Amino acid sequence: MNMIEHNAILSKLDGLADRFEEVSQLIIEPEVINDQKRFIALSKEYKELSKILHARTDYVQALNGIEESKNILIYESDPELREMAQDEMNDCQERIPRIEENIKLLLTPADPQDEKNAIVEIRGGTGGDEAAIFAGDLFKMYSRFCESKNWKMQITHYNEGVIGGYKEIIFSVTGEGVYGILKYESGVHRVQRVPQTETQGRVHTSAATVAVLPEADEFDVEINEKDIRRDEFCSSGAGGQSVNTTYSAIRLTHIPSGIVVQCQDERSKLKNYDKALAELRTRLYNLEYQKYLDDIASKRRTMVSTGDRSAKIRTYNYPQGRITDHRINYTIYNLSAFMEGDIQDCIDHLIVAENAERLKESHV
Repeated sequence: MNMIEHNAILSKLDGLADRFEEVSQLIIEPEVINDQKRFIALSKEYKELSKILHARTDYVQALNGIEESKNILIYESDPELREMAQDEMNDCQERIPRIEENIKLLLTPADPQDEKNAIVEIRGGTGGDEAAIFAGDLFKMYSRFCESKNWKMQITHYNEGVIGGYKEIIFSVTGEGVYGILKYESGVHRVQRVPQTETQGRVHTSAATVAVLPEADEFDVEINEKDIRRDEFCSSGAGGQSVNTTYSAIRLTHIPSGIVVQCQDERSKLKNYDKALAELRTRLYNLEYQKYLDDIASKRRTMVSTGDRSAKIRTYNYPQGRITDHRINYTIYNLSAFMEGDIQDCIDHLIVAENAERLKESHV
């Protein structure tokens, strides 16, 4: 019996290959296409199964490569062929553990929201004016990061600080796999530096809070319009001056939950309403999603991307040019580049830690 015939990982994938064929047929059937909720769910499943079966193909090729190389080494006497076979075997043996790890991760349930877009809110915390300035710095950092990923950002609401930055700013981010990457930014960000308002040159500590929410799809939450109170008002900028003279800004209050959202970014009343409704849908959706986060938190020793959004996750130390992520004891000394949006390496380390936690709790 060869390696492929008794391979436990491949046996786990046999049923998924059958399911992939079934889903491939379903998503082209007219009744499924007309049922948008089902079509979206099946399309997502198709995408996930495609990744798994692609990894399976790589795995089978590597296992076959070892079998073929063994046969050449047993039956061939030509030195050149034997050398090529040995190289092929070494290469396949090196690849197999990586492929197996990838397959195990693909088979381990991920956060079901990872592929969604996101709504991000940044709020200045302790530190007064300096906290608002730091919240503005974080917004610039995420703006540049999103730009590097070719993601689209749209501000829905902001409240500027007295001497700069933002007391709060809320924006949506649209792109591929946005929430699965930005979710690691949820939590309290602490900054240590000499504030602009400090005359004695003393280092102060202040903070800003970042919350990243998976954006709800239209089919995720049904909202009864009778449950919404709608208010219209004039948009205003820093210092309260009027940005436009029409009542285009929209405030929506969801009466059953008490959730209030508003949008003033667009000059069009209709566009502001649509964006405010999308945010309301997301906040209602997240009431249920938080239950999922709490359940995961009870299973994992170390919460990396989820859990308590009030936890201190990262410190930005300007005198030392240092960034420290407290969740994974990650420290680097490139603060200036980090604040310019070069945060992917930190997120990559967080993803590795998260995947390790996922594998621990799985039985794949």
